[in-house]
Amino acid sequence: MSETTTTGAPVTTLPLTVNLQYIKDLSFEVPGGPQIFTQLRASPQVAINMDVQARRLQEGQPVFEVALLVRAEATLPPGGNGQQEAAAKQPVFIAELTYAGVFTLGAVPDNAVEPVLLVECPRLLFPFARNIVSDVTRDGGFPPVLLAPIDFVALWQSRRNQAASSTAIT
Repeated sequence: MSETTTTGAPVTTLPLTVNLQYIKDLSFEVPGGPQIFTQLRASPQVAINMDVQARRLQEGQPVFEVALLVRAEATLPPGGNGQQEAAAKQPVFIAELTYAGVFTLGAVPDNAVEPVLLVECPRLLFPFARNIVSDVTRDGGFPPVLLAPIDFVALWQSRRNQAASSTAIT
């Protein structure tokens, strides 16, 4: 039996509902502080790693937690002398963020569940995670790290290709 509104129109369920989003884990450290501030003459070089994880919260329910994991590790920029070159691998700061959301999937076909969880949900979470990383690095005394837009479709396809190739090898 389908549900209807008081006007007699059928109730449609949304394909994706954001129930909540939150910082699951946040870490910011300056391993060489306060000396690193005297060595830093230019903006540090920042390497960004990003991953997406999704898991069902309760068996049989269409409720999932999707987490965006971001790691920004900054090192001293390369300089002109050998001493600075040796120090270039020295970490300036390390920022790690796990930003998560709880999503309910409505009328989503089975073959679309994975792309919704690994593409659409992270796309909704990303602007908030980007802002948090920017704020925490700025508040840590460094230039803010501005994450470039992420192509979550390409990230998902890359993950699928890696999984397919590792399955073919074993």
